[in-house]
Amino acid sequence: MNKQRFSTSTYKRIALTGYFALLIFMPLWLIVLSPSESLSIPTALIMFTLPLLFPLKGMLQGNPFTYAWSNFIVLIYFLHSLTTLWVLPADRLWALLELFFASTMFFGATYYAKFRGQELGLSIRKKKEDQAEKK
Repeated sequence: MNKQRFSTSTYKRIALTGYFALLIFMPLWLIVLSPSESLSIPTALIMFTLPLLFPLKGMLQGNPFTYAWSNFIVLIYFLHSLTTLWVLPADRLWALLELFFASTMFFGATYYAKFRGQELGLSIRKKKEDQAEKK
């Protein structure tokens, strides 16, 4: 039996907090706080805001599968923040905020997907066991 530190709904709130923080912060950073000299505003919005819109519906509905694959999208923001920390000292504060929000989303989404999936009886192991029984 798995021991959970927080309830499943708490993990969902953590994930959504990080998610919406990124969704609000990224355009704010790229348009207002520190506009890029090399990217136009539409390009910056497409590159750094559009990917966050893909999991919106499933995350609001609480779909554990969406929470799981949204972690692939949040990797964009990990990489962007770490790269910015390395190459742009002037934007370190903004990069640290992005890293914090991405980490929050990643943590919450990972555990929400795991525990909510278990509550619903979803499991990769179960599917593997079913396939082994069929053989």
